[in-house]
Amino acid sequence: MEAKVLDVKGKATAGKVVLSDSIFGIEPNDHAIYLDVKQYLANKRQGTHKSKERAEISGSTKKIKKQKGTGTARAGSIKSPVFVGGGRAFGPRPRDYSFRLNTKLKRLARKSALSYKAKEDNVLVLDGLKFETPKTKEFLTILNALKLENEKVLFVVSNENENTYKAARNLKNTKVVSADSLNTYDVLNARKIVIAKEAVEVIEKILN
Repeated sequence: MEAKVLDVKGKATAGKVVLSDSIFGIEPNDHAIYLDVKQYLANKRQGTHKSKERAEISGSTKKIKKQKGTGTARAGSIKSPVFVGGGRAFGPRPRDYSFRLNTKLKRLARKSALSYKAKEDNVLVLDGLKFETPKTKEFLTILNALKLENEKVLFVVSNENENTYKAARNLKNTKVVSADSLNTYDVLNARKIVIAKEAVEVIEKILN
């Protein structure tokens, strides 16, 4: 499929880019997308949650009342979870939530996500996305020219560009990623995908 190339002023240029059907035109696999997004979110979890159980609570180990004759249930320790200030029963412990996925499945998930955006006509190709200095005002000018100031936008650049990243990092609904770190979650989380012209080739090289 062909896509028009826009300049930073939002106007169509004479050039066109062919978006590979094997990446932007496949039949999306929803289950692959689900697994990849699940892994992305799981891998971001710190897993440092912890509560004290009865063996970790500081307090007396003396039997708090006699075994029989009180008319209530027997109780052997003030650290029991049934008492206020006692330990937590089966509380959370530190753990690692991350898990691994097959590389081919992750690649399929990214292709599926990009295909969804392409079918919805939410993929734009931009030429001239370069910043000599990290100025947010200049980035806002580009967003306004593309009429994306009120949209959630993901910008995909060909390589790590610190000035581009810094210019966009204060904008609430805008994110900049390099083509080699593009992931399924970011693609689906954005309303529009703006791909730098030189990044198209990088994406196709990685996903093919």
